[in-house]
Amino acid sequence: MYVYVLKSKKDRLLYTGCTSDLRERLKKHNNGQVPSTKLRVPLELIYYEFCVDKTDAFHREKYLKTTYGKRYIKSRLKNYFTG
Repeated sequence: MYVYVLKSKKDRLLYTGCTSDLRERLKKHNNGQVPSTKLRVPLELIYYEFCVDKTDAFHREKYLKTTYGKRYIKSRLKNYFTG
């Protein structure tokens, strides 16, 4: 299972999700087939992790959606966000 973070090129907000097929899920996001992001396309994949266990992946997704998780992403991708 993949845990991923997308950035909207429209409003620059982040979206965190979980999937077993990352390429297909990204296509669905950008085709407007995912209700939570359809008004925010186009989206860019900026980060992902792979978890062997499905439960671990869902726990990681939940963590990355917290304030501490968002800080982790921003510090991990410091150069990306600051240029």
